[in-house]
Amino acid sequence: MKRSGHEPGSELAQVFGAIAALTYAGGSTDEVHQAIVDAAPRLVSGVDHASLMMLRESVFTTVAATDDVARALDQAEIRLGEGPCLDAIVEETMYLDPDFATGSAWPRLTDFVLSRTPVRGGAGVRLVVDGEKVGALNLWSDRAGRLDATSADEAVVLAAFASLAVAADHHREQAASLREGLHSNREIGKAVGLLMAFHKVDEAKAWEILRQTSRDLNRKVSAIAQEIVDYHNSPW
Repeated sequence: MKRSGHEPGSELAQVFGAIAALTYAGGSTDEVHQAIVDAAPRLVSGVDHASLMMLRESVFTTVAATDDVARALDQAEIRLGEGPCLDAIVEETMYLDPDFATGSAWPRLTDFVLSRTPVRGGAGVRLVVDGEKVGALNLWSDRAGRLDATSADEAVVLAAFASLAVAADHHREQAASLREGLHSNREIGKAVGLLMAFHKVDEAKAWEILRQTSRDLNRKVSAIAQEIVDYHNSPW
């Protein structure tokens, strides 16, 4: 396991603090996801590669990985339809196999792992946001037997924190979308009022003018509305 000269508790606090700061300071979603997987080899014993797989509209997607090995393993899981990460997302528990060579619950994935990668053990820990299973942290070791009970405990702690970071990032995105939507609605309302006054028509007709213009120009109604309002407010 890759460790610095700090005590484990100190390093844990430093890494979690850095991810939290990135999340709440407005770091991009991609940056938050990458920070989570980059923390895994530092904080979970025996881990050499890690990835974060999310379930979005019934589709599994890798949103961050430490390296090409982790990405290839995710793609193999998705293609073969089996593996610790997929099971961790779908089921209610953590899945860990310390040595694929001694028998595995995922035989097709095992064939790929042993023949195409340096990996010999793996684990998947689910992430939960607002009570919903949204993804899993995929952890891989190049050494058989290095993922053990200690690794499992550390992985659960990291996954719990990752769930909090992903939730915070998700809620921040929702808030931004809501603010944007409210702004758009206000501008659309203003534009409809301006069209009513300019064309001397009722609200329904003004809406139809706005929608027809949007279709004719192949642009969003909100964008057309913003231009109408901006034109009305322009000094010339």
